[in-house]
Order: sequence, then C-alpha cells, then structure tokens
Amino acid sequence: MSRIELAPEVADDLDRIFDHLCAHEVEHVSERIGEIIQAIAVLESNPFIGRPAENGKRELVIGRRTRGYLALYRYVVEIDTVFVLAIRGQREAGYSG
Repeated sequence: MSRIELAPEVADDLDRIFDHLCAHEVEHVSERIGEIIQAIAVLESNPFIGRPAENGKRELVIGRRTRGYLALYRYVVEIDTVFVLAIRGQREAGYSG
C-alpha cells in the first residue's frame, strides 16, 4: 500500500470547495467532502489510476458533473508515496496557487 501525503494547500482547497457548496445551498456538504477524501484513498492501492498530466504529475478524476473534482498528484515510486498537491472542481479553470 502506497502512503498518501497531502500538501498543506489541499486543506485550503477543501475549505474553498466546502464554502462554495454552502454558498450554493447544496445538500449533504459533509458527505460530498467525504466522497472526495474516499476517492483520494483509492490511490493507496492504485497510485497509477489517475490520467497523466504535465511534468510527471497525474490527475485523479473524482465523481462527475456537479459532483466532479480533480485531484492533482505526483507518485514517487522510489518511496512508494503519493503526494496530493491540489484539488479543484472539474468546472474550475485551473488549480489555485
């Protein structure tokens, strides 16, 4: 099982997503955040599941449509660790920071 490390900025991304969902009065906000976290946990056993992105990074597609998110990560084989770098909504233009 690969280890998962979250960059400090991921907490800001989750806060931003949480605030967005609350502002739009989405039901079950906590469950939606939980779904994102559960999807990231899949990387423990499948670190190559994400589609290739630039500079050796990968993107994990989470959910779809209004429940769609992307997690940007890098898997370092030598230390069997997944570094989650950012999370954004699929409809957002890019990753923050």
